[in-house]
This record gives sequence, C-alpha cells and structure tokens, in this order.
Amino acid sequence: MIKPGLCQERRVGMYRDGKMQMVSDVLVVEKPLSIFFNDTEIATLVCSPEALKELGVGFLISEGLLHSFADIKELSCNEEEGLLWVRSNYPEGCREIRNSRHVNTCNGKGQAGLPNCNEIEPVPLVRTTSPCTAAQLLHLISLLEEKSVTFRRTGGVHSAALADSNGLLARYEDVGRHNAVDKSLGFALLNQVDPDDKILVLSGRIASEILLKAARSRIPLVLSRSAPTYLAVELANKLGITVVGFARGEQLNVYSYMERVLPTPINI
Repeated sequence: MIKPGLCQERRVGMYRDGKMQMVSDVLVVEKPLSIFFNDTEIATLVCSPEALKELGVGFLISEGLLHSFADIKELSCNEEEGLLWVRSNYPEGCREIRNSRHVNTCNGKGQAGLPNCNEIEPVPLVRTTSPCTAAQLLHLISLLEEKSVTFRRTGGVHSAALADSNGLLARYEDVGRHNAVDKSLGFALLNQVDPDDKILVLSGRIASEILLKAARSRIPLVLSRSAPTYLAVELANKLGITVVGFARGEQLNVYSYMERVLPTPINI
C-alpha cells in the first residue's frame, strides 16, 4: 500500500496500439524542505513529503555538521510549510557553512561529493567486527524490492534502507536517491542505532557521494542491486567500507573488503 501523501491521481492521455484514451494515473508528489542549522539557512531540498526530520538530520550528517545524537540541542519541524530547524550544542560549527542553496532531486548535494580521493582525510576509517553472508545480503535486496510499493506503482521514486544481517530496520522511498539515503542515515542517528553491523541498502547505483554519506555515518557496508562507480570503490577501499553491487536473484559482486562477505553461513 502506498503511504498517504506521497502520490496523487491525475487524468492523463495514454497512447497504446495506435489509440489515445484518458485514464487515471498516479504521480509522485515532491515538495521543498528548507533546513535551518543554528539559525542559518543551509539548503532547500526537493523531496517526497515524509520523514522530514530524518531527511534534514541525514543531510546535516552528510554535510559534516552533525556527528552524533549528542550534537543536537533542539529539533523542530513544520511539515505543512516545509521548514526544519536544528540547533546544535556546537554553534561555532556554523562558521564553515557556505551560502544557502537550492538542491533538486537529481544532483549531488552540498559538500558531500568529492572530486578525488585525496580529500578524504577528515573522514576516519570505518571499522566493523560483523561479517555477513552473501545469502543474507541477497535476502535484504529482495526485502527492499518487495516493499518498494510506490516505485512499482509510479516508477518515480528511489528506495534506501538501513538494515542489519537479519532484516530492514527502516526503509524510505523518495523522488531523490540522495534523499532516501539521508532519511535512512537520519533515522540511525535520531534512534541512536549502533552503526557497527549496519548495512545501507539501495535500489540505485552507488556513487561516490553516496559512499561518503555512509562513511560519515560509520556504516561499514553499502549494498545495491545496481552498480558502483569507479570513484566510489576507490573511496570505499580508503575509508574501510565494503561495497556490494549487482545483488540480484542468487548473485552479487563484492568490490572492496571481500573478507566481510562470507559465501557460506557463519558457524555458531
């Protein structure tokens, strides 16, 4: 079932077999969300109108402005007007904020993307003590696809989820793939989820800016049914993140830190 508010019906002309007819179709909804950090407007994101607190917090993590739940002093959201305010316990962090910007649903966001691998020193190495099996990862991908109801109905959203080896902990669909990722990472911080054994599960490609988002949230494994980019894999090797792509059916590819993905179940 599609979540209320994410879509609206509209009459459209459908051309099939040489004929045009009017039918009712479902279109995804997108709305702006303006994010204020310590009274400074950071950005306006165009997004699906759900989990706005998670989205804003995840975006601030990706921008390097939030690092833990303890950083947040106050958090409030006016969903009707699309406004989110976050006050930090470290207001001096605002000195590094650039001018406010408008971010659409397709482009890389803010300062999260990197032009090369030589600018990653501020992000510490991600470590984990929790390997998983290929079968567990394939199960997570199947769960993501099974629950992606809005995509199947509209074809207009991306999916992302936070998971552990047993299943999905939180899942979001959004008109922007970066937004869906930020919502998942924002959920992790707001719920003080230990990232050590967590997995970021995606429907789309693993680009370098997505990889860096995972690194800032200390997520050790990024899993997708699609491909990673070359730069994403380079970053993953330097930042300590396992990248798994083309996870479909009974197959997947492991691009970095292969020792964390076991071909057979762990013996207990």
